[in-house]
Amino acid sequence: MLDQKVTTLLTVAELRSFTKAAQQLSLTQPAVSHHISALEEELGVKIFLRGSGELRLTPEGEIVLRCARRMSAMNDRLRSDLSDNERHLSRIRIGITHTAESSLITEVIARYSREENGTIITIITDTINNLYTMLENYELDLAIVEGKPNSRELYSLMLDTDYLVCVMSNENMLATQEMVTLGELKKQKMILRLPSSATRILFESKLESIGETLADFDVMLEVDSIAAIKDLVRKDLGISILARSTCMDELRKRKLTALPIENLSMIRETNIVYHRDFGHDEVLRSLMRIYKKTAGTIQS
Repeated sequence: MLDQKVTTLLTVAELRSFTKAAQQLSLTQPAVSHHISALEEELGVKIFLRGSGELRLTPEGEIVLRCARRMSAMNDRLRSDLSDNERHLSRIRIGITHTAESSLITEVIARYSREENGTIITIITDTINNLYTMLENYELDLAIVEGKPNSRELYSLMLDTDYLVCVMSNENMLATQEMVTLGELKKQKMILRLPSSATRILFESKLESIGETLADFDVMLEVDSIAAIKDLVRKDLGISILARSTCMDELRKRKLTALPIENLSMIRETNIVYHRDFGHDEVLRSLMRIYKKTAGTIQS
């Protein structure tokens, strides 16, 4: 169903070259140029700036490309849904952040899948902003993230509240205390998430709110993987700031210690985010029910 001109646009935008797009699409370069020109004439806008060097999108071209990606995703979704329907299957695409990947979210999704016979769930892990984009483009049905979206196209349902803690090995000299002071924290080697992560952003913003800065702390490593951070901390190679939910299993098994930080409250929401066109309230209710039951079992 997708117009060939739209496919050509997406390929040219990805490769930034008419010649490379022609090769990939098995078309002639004049045919590729004709497709783009026809789109520009049909829409009454200039899509690409054609000059020396790499092709660049015009502001109008950015809008066209965004909608073209959405059309392509909808086309892929249509074909997938029709195929699933023939096999009496249903498919749900759920996006999660790296933080959610290390918490009980994946267990909840697996339990939901076991309850719903004939349901296939695809889990995609990415950054919050990328997940929001995929939701807006209908590439995802749901996303489970920290915080709320700003887009009017996206709705949210609060799943739980979580908070950040200072995580350390049981052998760390601070592990026997009830809390950690900022002064004590500054004397420790720290292993933190990447600056773009929601955990890191919340930690830094809370420090700034009380007149502190991360520059005064001894950050020796920045790691994207939460599992890798927990492993390094467990080996007493440094301490970290993580969401408590991501450490529940290790805390329950007494493999790690987690303490609050004096004068630093870092509470945040975990939300199920979905497009306003998402019309399956029963899925949301089931996920909420299973999450509360699973969380209650773990915490009891």
